[in-house]
Amino acid sequence: MKNHEFAAALVIRRTLLMVCLLWSAAANHFSYINAQHFTLVELNCENLFDCVHDSLKQDYEFLPESGRKWTPQRYWRKLNNIGREILSCTPDTVSYQLPDLVALCEVENDSVVFDLIRRSLLRRAGYEYIVTSSPDERGLDVALLYQPFSFAPVSHHPIRITPLPNMRPTRDILYVSGRIQTGDTLHIFVVHAPSRYGGEQLTRPYRMHVARRLMQSVDSLRAVSPQASVIVAGDFNDYTDDASLAFLEQSGLTEVSRSARGTHGAEGTYCFQGFWGSLDHVFATPSLAASVDTCYVNDAPFLMEEDTKYAARRPRRTYQGYRYQPGYSDHLPLVVRFRLAAEENILNNIDGVTAQECPHVVRSDL
Repeated sequence: MKNHEFAAALVIRRTLLMVCLLWSAAANHFSYINAQHFTLVELNCENLFDCVHDSLKQDYEFLPESGRKWTPQRYWRKLNNIGREILSCTPDTVSYQLPDLVALCEVENDSVVFDLIRRSLLRRAGYEYIVTSSPDERGLDVALLYQPFSFAPVSHHPIRITPLPNMRPTRDILYVSGRIQTGDTLHIFVVHAPSRYGGEQLTRPYRMHVARRLMQSVDSLRAVSPQASVIVAGDFNDYTDDASLAFLEQSGLTEVSRSARGTHGAEGTYCFQGFWGSLDHVFATPSLAASVDTCYVNDAPFLMEEDTKYAARRPRRTYQGYRYQPGYSDHLPLVVRFRLAAEENILNNIDGVTAQECPHVVRSDL
């Protein structure tokens, strides 16, 4: 091929590539505008720390000189793995519509979430984010990723948990209200309740305390707007029949993730000594729960590994004790897909109540 012919072919190839990229971007935007579903993912990222010491936090375990040798290389690999895990939650194999909301637990700070959505495999996914700055002693926070095409935040605030006697400071609850494609307002609460470290019975009052604080905020919202559409998602460190979750259902929320299972053997989001269960849960107000199309655990094969000790499969985590392996998380993602049908007014918060109209939802009880 002569030089001028090669140059012409190269121009044509580049032009076609640009057209394909523009068409792909337009198709992605069109898929959001005309989406028939709204998808939420909840994921505990398992110790998504950066490699820099925060002088106000006890994050020594995840530093380059620590026993875990948490180096920048391991940090960036973890970010890419979490990004891949989120991308694998794409529920629509036709339009490849990304999850609209991603509720994250166990992220250290704002910079970690920024790296996740701007510098990892998620960097071209278009996510924006909101993150707390909690008093948790280790420095862990919760965050909400959102697609601006399908969710437009109106207001957001942390809800501080005043510790009980002998209770360590814990993570704030993140509250976010925003508009979805139908024009309705959706209210999101992201929760990471206190762990069971020290024993389930001893720590049970702490999780009940968080559940009561959560319902104070939800009830104050429903007092202003009885038909408000509310989603509560997160790691509750309790199983479905435990007291804190029973309290939420007795208070008028519906657990839409109660029967969530995977398609590759996962019977929950978490596996302990060969036994499956779910510490991660999604609740919704009854009218919104009625619009759930499907809820499942994403147990894609690359997220799983063999547990030879208990002859079972389990989530492929980042560390086994102090032994590093390039895994993902000890929790699997929950995926909830809601039907959008504005003409049926399924998401029927049409009065458009905002956080400013409901101060008890958004104020920290410092």
